[in-house]
Amino acid sequence: MSNLSRDDVAHVAMLARIQLEDHELDRLAGQLDQIVDWVGQVNEVAADDVPPMSHPLPLVNVTRPDEVRPSLSQEEALANAPAADDGRFGVPRILDEE
Repeated sequence: MSNLSRDDVAHVAMLARIQLEDHELDRLAGQLDQIVDWVGQVNEVAADDVPPMSHPLPLVNVTRPDEVRPSLSQEEALANAPAADDGRFGVPRILDEE
């Protein structure tokens, strides 16, 4: 028998903004109860000397240093633009705001 009631599943579905039929609530109550049991088993296995982590391997962000380098001037950047307006690229309006 499930430890989660239909009301518990209905409450979670309401929080997630999911509309469920009555037969779906019964089916999902059992499935969610199994998931909660599996998470409980993982918590039992986790040792106190193992720190929590999101990835099994350490992640290193590989980026280049942010250095100032020569680049195009504003005029050079806009030279081949199909439309320019007041030193900026001209693009079609997508919002109807004035």
